[in-house]
Amino acid sequence: MASQVVVTKTLNIQEIKEKNFVLSPSLYKRVNIKNKNVKKVRELLDRDLKSKDKGFEVGSTAYISESKYFFIRTKSLQETSFLPCYDKESIVPILPQAFKTYSLKEGDVLISKDSNIGEVVILDRDLLNYMPSGGIYRLPLSKWRYYLLAFLKSGFFKTQLNFLASRGATIRHAKTLFLDCLIPFPNQINPDEIVKYVELLTKAIINKEKEIRKKHQLILDKIERELLENQKQNKFEYRLPNVKDIKEVGRLDTGLYSEEFKRFDFLIRNYVNGFFTLTLQDLKGGNTPRQNNRIIGTGEFIWITPTNISQYGFLKNIEKISIKTKKYNINKDCLIVINRGNKEDLVRGFYYDYSLLGDGHHNQGCYRVENKSKYNLIFLASLLNSEFYRKFISTLSIGSKMPEIKISQIINIPFPNFPESKQREIAELYYNPIEYSISLKLDNFLEEDSRWNEKVGILQLDMSAKKLRESLDKVVHKIVMDEEVNIKFDFKNE
Repeated sequence: MASQVVVTKTLNIQEIKEKNFVLSPSLYKRVNIKNKNVKKVRELLDRDLKSKDKGFEVGSTAYISESKYFFIRTKSLQETSFLPCYDKESIVPILPQAFKTYSLKEGDVLISKDSNIGEVVILDRDLLNYMPSGGIYRLPLSKWRYYLLAFLKSGFFKTQLNFLASRGATIRHAKTLFLDCLIPFPNQINPDEIVKYVELLTKAIINKEKEIRKKHQLILDKIERELLENQKQNKFEYRLPNVKDIKEVGRLDTGLYSEEFKRFDFLIRNYVNGFFTLTLQDLKGGNTPRQNNRIIGTGEFIWITPTNISQYGFLKNIEKISIKTKKYNINKDCLIVINRGNKEDLVRGFYYDYSLLGDGHHNQGCYRVENKSKYNLIFLASLLNSEFYRKFISTLSIGSKMPEIKISQIINIPFPNFPESKQREIAELYYNPIEYSISLKLDNFLEEDSRWNEKVGILQLDMSAKKLRESLDKVVHKIVMDEEVNIKFDFKNE
């Protein structure tokens, strides 16, 4: 984006008046758009924004632990995804009497005007019992839905909006300034084809994100079904803890005595094929190189921290690190396991494919599991990322400000010894590389890409979506700079 940012060298009195005589340099930056065939965002909407398009702030007093009605916070709109985030910090259950009907539908585009201003998502399903916060607008869009969405997710749009929105002391507010941001259109001989190309790339990314969530749910379903349908004759009976139980655990402030935890533990240990645990030899710790020995953000090694591992078991961003001593701790296939963070994130796993990612390094917030077969590591990652294991393992955590799991606890976590065929069936939903077998063009890309999506695993879907986003960003940049866009669908070397 550096080539698109221009700092004004001379000012006239009218510009200074418009900025209330404030001479801060940031107020006079602007985006250089070489392409003059532009429309404002407001011109691409079906109609003007109305009060019904803006969400409503219910207030934290309306938050409750369980409900059929939900409140979408601005945190649900994240840069790394075209779809909303549905975790507990982003979507909050609320009192029925606080709920206002918005009839949110699949395909609705939401934009944040507060806090993480300019973040945009498209809904992947109908959310009739959900309402957006007061910091969110629903855009009335039909004709230009996916073309506009591609630009709204780009750094080009964010840069424009950042220059328009005043810098608040705490939370930034963009109001409806996003309506004045400019969206360029192609000037080539075949502009309609370029627009279609942009829309196809955008739709393909969204389809991959949907498929990731679908496969993630399938993994959970298969794990639960295999456990529930293959239990020994023993019956679960819950009893309150006695003195001996408390002595063994050594704590009172824990959920280890809860009926839910005991039931989970019973299902695993009562599985007909038994269970297994990791050993101390399987686990290796991580570290953060000293400040004078590292440069984070650039370099030759993949850099992994707990916050960069998504709930679906892939890296949100491919970050790099340069280590002067060249001492990195990932040099083979392994399973990266989070051992500290939010309770729901603990022991979340990511399969590190060394053939794809090469040398890497992880910090002390993660352990890595080595010396296991490839599919054993992938199967473990699938288990750890299931909601079943998240609930089970979060109960084991210690600490309040920064919950964590110790190695001594990890090696006591039971894992069901599923038959090899079932392990592979589950593992392939998470990791299953397959090459494209057909030449892709404008008229067949989306259909063939959707077929490919059905066959591959979550990790392949994520890497493919990342390559598509890189391609989309390049196309957006070329349209902004009024450069020729070549329509191609060969993403292997992007």
